[in-house]
Amino acid sequence: MNNNHFDYVIIGNGMAGLQLAFAFANDSFFDSKTIALIDKDKKETNDKTWSFWEKGSGKWESLIHKSWDKASFNTIKKLTDINLGDYNYKTIKSLDFYNYIKEFLSNKQNFNFIIDEVIDVADNKSTSIKTTNTTYTANHVFDSRIPAEYFDKKDNYTKINQHFKGWIIETEFDAFNPECFTMMDYRLKYENDTSFTYVLPFSKRKALIEFTFFTPYVIGDTEYDTFLKKYIEDVLGISHYSISEIESGNIPMTDFPFHNYHSKNITKIGTAGGWVKGSTGYAFKHTEGKVTQIIKNIKQSESPSKGLVNKKYLFYDKIFLDVLNKENQKGEWIFDKFYNKNSIENMFAFLDERSNIYQDISIMLSLFSKSFIRAFFRTFKNKKA
Repeated sequence: MNNNHFDYVIIGNGMAGLQLAFAFANDSFFDSKTIALIDKDKKETNDKTWSFWEKGSGKWESLIHKSWDKASFNTIKKLTDINLGDYNYKTIKSLDFYNYIKEFLSNKQNFNFIIDEVIDVADNKSTSIKTTNTTYTANHVFDSRIPAEYFDKKDNYTKINQHFKGWIIETEFDAFNPECFTMMDYRLKYENDTSFTYVLPFSKRKALIEFTFFTPYVIGDTEYDTFLKKYIEDVLGISHYSISEIESGNIPMTDFPFHNYHSKNITKIGTAGGWVKGSTGYAFKHTEGKVTQIIKNIKQSESPSKGLVNKKYLFYDKIFLDVLNKENQKGEWIFDKFYNKNSIENMFAFLDERSNIYQDISIMLSLFSKSFIRAFFRTFKNKKA
């Protein structure tokens, strides 16, 4: 018996890798399959929060840290309250997610956690995974490592950084409405680019305050701190507070063709597979859908990557990213029109990539402008080229 060979190897124990492993473990079809998860990180810290919208109860309900059925969207000119209707906006702490999945998989004898760093993956007759300490082989590899080509500054793909830093703060007195979260607040902006504050109130005295950018560039760490402090003190009017947790990150919003990096025996997953929605950076529910498709494909003896790409929404995202890249100052205007001129059902159907043609048209009409017309023709021209 070769202890270094597995039916499936998952590289990366992040959101995508663990959701996929969890799906394998919950389907008896895979009970006889040997599955390894390789990551250099033990995932023992709460390094981020994941948020998503959903109707009713979902598969992660036991992990929900907080949910809301009301939101606010704020510009310099007006404050808008949004009732989410049948939807709830839900947040999960990453450490709760990591611990839950790891504990569940620990009871499955066909799963193996390997703490090691992957150096290279070679797609030969037997796919090999070279790590710092040894070499493994697998029938199929699910790889969450971003292709090196993505970082090539010479290509023509649009690359917007959704970069942010957040503080979880606790106040001495009641300061928040825990029934309503802030989707975007543009009352405080960095220069004239697309930047805003995102607020998740967990209680009347505790909230995540996150200063976020959708820009082609990134900034220094201390600049986030300056804007967080200014928002808390000047906009929210909170003078006494303590910081209990800090999180930061940079999520790619891009039209880079990650899906072109699948091969016969390697399927790219997570950010590396293009599972982050290019126009928003949301990924948690998209990941759930992609994982479901992979499981279906394997059970039907299809390539795991079949049907993971929806070209219609890739085209829509390209248009949006083109506008944001060439006219970054229009971000506030774009999202103001999107959230104020569309129904909740149409917005979430569109963002979840399940909208019909009538909902698509409604969204397009709400954003109708010279900027989007120009972007449409540039994108259409590049598509034909």
